[in-house]
Amino acid sequence: MKKWVQTMVGDVELNKDIQLLLVIGGLYALSIALSNTFVNVYLWKQSEEFVKLAVYNLFIVIMQPLTFILAGKWAKKIDRIIVLRLGVIFLSGFFLTVLMMGENAGKYLIILGILLGIGYGFYWLSFNVLTFEITEPETRDFFNGFLGLLTSFAGMIGPIFAGTVITYMDKLTGYNVIFSISLGLFVLAVILSFFLKRRSAQGSYHLKDVFNLREEYKPWKNVLRANFFQGLREGSFIFVIVVWVFVTTGSELALGTYGLIASGTAFICYYLVGRFLNKKFRKRAILIGGIILYAAVFLIVFELSFARLITYGIFVSLAYPLLLVPYLSLTYDVIGSGWKAGEMRIEYIVIRELYLNAGRIVSILFLLAAIYLLGEKNGIPAALAVLGAGHLCIYGWIRSIELPSAKEQETFTALKKR
Repeated sequence: MKKWVQTMVGDVELNKDIQLLLVIGGLYALSIALSNTFVNVYLWKQSEEFVKLAVYNLFIVIMQPLTFILAGKWAKKIDRIIVLRLGVIFLSGFFLTVLMMGENAGKYLIILGILLGIGYGFYWLSFNVLTFEITEPETRDFFNGFLGLLTSFAGMIGPIFAGTVITYMDKLTGYNVIFSISLGLFVLAVILSFFLKRRSAQGSYHLKDVFNLREEYKPWKNVLRANFFQGLREGSFIFVIVVWVFVTTGSELALGTYGLIASGTAFICYYLVGRFLNKKFRKRAILIGGIILYAAVFLIVFELSFARLITYGIFVSLAYPLLLVPYLSLTYDVIGSGWKAGEMRIEYIVIRELYLNAGRIVSILFLLAAIYLLGEKNGIPAALAVLGAGHLCIYGWIRSIELPSAKEQETFTALKKR
């Protein structure tokens, strides 16, 4: 068994906390894969207006950074595992609220967006900090690659299972079944979190100091700007593509099929990238991934069909592992080499997420403006053609990043103490 694991993941030390964090991340991914795709469709079907759906997603990305700030402060005062549990509890509360509201959920989009945004904020703050603490530079590519593998596997089985259930049951009953399963998976994640080693933090919350550090530490400044452009694409694409698949086919099962094919492709690519990508090829992989991601946009902005959307999904699924695995690892390495990284790790993660979600907010506002000026038919494709360049722009900021040597880090730390 041990030899099989080593063959799959390579010569990587899998301690208990890494394994548990991967399982929790996998449960989260499966729950989201089962239901989050269909939540957007479920809410869209109640209004059939992209504007209302965009407002719902806008409140999600507004509440995330606000929650990150609060969660970061609490993570300095209490255990990060507790913050993780709070995130999962709020996510559970979101699905419970959707179940209770039923066909009236579309009337409370802002409330639902706020709930989901708070849940995401607490969950991702703690998960990202734990990732930084539990992994080392030697294990980060593996961790990010294997987590991507789990996410892709969840994306394969979740949507097709959910689409089948919703299609062959009464629609409202099918949605309720899927949302209930998601709720159960989040409860299981909370239970597993009790087996993680407690990780308390000490010291004051120096958010402003770490924010100002970007003027003195160029790699940090570049990483933050790259995160803004990452969010610029993600903010709108994350829900528009899903609804487009449903609008084009009128079938939840077709949406599940799209998820199966796209995630199946990503599953293979995440394994290959996480297992074999050499650190010296990180930047080149990010560039190639960004080019493919932007080129794929033009498959769907001029003409929309299920075949084109499937082709788009395949290309995107090839590109995301190439870009995200080395990009996330490089981000954590920059944080790890920054000023007082051990003491200020929470602040670094919070500031990074503020930039990422700022990009998402700008993305959705730009989409709303395009719809207002040009209408849905012309405004959405025009907006995606512009916003789709976000991931390609990442390379422009990370290509010059060079991590400081140990001696340079010591000099920088000494200067900061003055």
